[in-house]
Amino acid sequence: MNAMAFLLSTLFDLYIMVVLLRVWLQWARADFYNPFSQFIVKATQPIVAPLRRVIPSIGSLDLATVLLAYVLSVLKFISLQLVVSGGNMIFTPDFLWVGALAMLKAAGGLLFWVLLIRAILSWVSQGRSPIEYVMHQLTEPLTAPIRRVIPAMGGLDLSVLVLFIGLQFANFLMGDLIGQIWFQL
Repeated sequence: MNAMAFLLSTLFDLYIMVVLLRVWLQWARADFYNPFSQFIVKATQPIVAPLRRVIPSIGSLDLATVLLAYVLSVLKFISLQLVVSGGNMIFTPDFLWVGALAMLKAAGGLLFWVLLIRAILSWVSQGRSPIEYVMHQLTEPLTAPIRRVIPAMGGLDLSVLVLFIGLQFANFLMGDLIGQIWFQL
């Protein structure tokens, strides 16, 4: 059962991150003609398009896509419980709360991976990659305020490192506030 739980968790996590990345791309007003952005839109459009007809956006926040990410987070938890319990499970309202926590943790994980990819691409591609351009558009609103406080040191940008430390602190803080379930999500 561990192998099946791993596979389910990985597939759900990857698609939840793609859905959350679509929300983030819209919020950051990233270039939607970029090949990376086009992949994200094409991977989510079959499910998001019907939801958008029913659920309106609020400003630049696409509620239909956020709702999809939340529903996927709840379904991930229910699926994992079904696999682990062998099909003997009772649905409780706690699943809804855990789904919200799982979506929040997935958003933090997505931020971590986008920052890591941006840092690696900055060493390798030297600004010529279309993916690096989108990663820059996504993370610049977060790194620019840090760069104003902590300037570059000998050409080395420490803003990503500061964000990594902040993310790790937030992760441990959530674990302290919520409990052990945070680390199991």
